[in-house]
Amino acid sequence: MKTKIFLLSFCLFLVTGLSFAQKKKQPKSIINDKVAIKKYHNKDELDRKQKGELLVLYIERIESLVQLMPYIAFATKPGITMSTLGIPNDSDNRKILDDQFEATDDFIEKNKEFQQRILPYSDTDDLISAILFYEDTLKSLHEYSEFH
Repeated sequence: MKTKIFLLSFCLFLVTGLSFAQKKKQPKSIINDKVAIKKYHNKDELDRKQKGELLVLYIERIESLVQLMPYIAFATKPGITMSTLGIPNDSDNRKILDDQFEATDDFIEKNKEFQQRILPYSDTDDLISAILFYEDTLKSLHEYSEFH
């Protein structure tokens, strides 16, 4: 009986370990799923918002652009992986992609701290113009993907 329990436990351990190892080696999406913008705005909508709401929108759009721009030669929407593009999904390539994601996350965090501290001093009209520009840029990038 102890032998059967041991074998069952050992098999369960192996299956769990192999499953985890396989997930670790699965291709990752080059574009983060958080890149999508839920809503685009027009000037009238933004004019009615409080400055605090505008600050949040501004920072969100910067984060989306930072996570998207370096990869537009590959893709402009989540779901494309190195394997999809014919890039070998080997440990070196996974490592360099992980390093890139980590560097991007670090930049986004530092930029967010800076923006939250300094951006409240910005002119509201300039803030609205910047949000509209960023949203137009994001729209253009999604249209760009449909041309190739």
